[in-house]
Amino acid sequence: MQGLLSILKKLRQSPEKELRLLLLGLDNAGKTTILKIMASEDVTQVTPTAGFNIKSVVSDGFKLNVWDIGGQRKIRPYWKNYFENTDVLIYVVDSSDKKRLEETGIELFELLAENKLEEVPLLVYANKQDLPNSLPSSELAEALGLHSIKDRVWQIQACTAITGEGIKEGMEWACKSVKKK
Repeated sequence: MQGLLSILKKLRQSPEKELRLLLLGLDNAGKTTILKIMASEDVTQVTPTAGFNIKSVVSDGFKLNVWDIGGQRKIRPYWKNYFENTDVLIYVVDSSDKKRLEETGIELFELLAENKLEEVPLLVYANKQDLPNSLPSSELAEALGLHSIKDRVWQIQACTAITGEGIKEGMEWACKSVKKK
């Protein structure tokens, strides 16, 4: 009990750093499921995001304000309205959706070309690793051309959003990458 009290006192002494995380990707990639897993919410009833969801979660002493923006084609032009003050860009890819691999790559590189996202660390979640036809994260990184990114730190993290597998590791990397900034 004494250990917990000292941790709580330390937390009170150093107010958490707030971070703004932007969660983007094509529709049906798993963005909202990842957000709900981060917030320890039920993921059995996830519906497509027509606008956006915002949740605040605490991780590694940071208060993370996570903005989950819908990924349908008609919504994507509005993504730019959310770029301001982004600390980490999280891009979610459905690793099993090979038909839209080129489309998701184009969208990602358009984001990386945005001035307001310059030098913002990039975390790519290679989601849906539980599906039999999903690409492993190394192949996905190759297919998306992630190794050509030289203007920012980036990480690809294999994950299965519905079980939460890999989500925590990605968030830990995101918090560390901001500390280095």
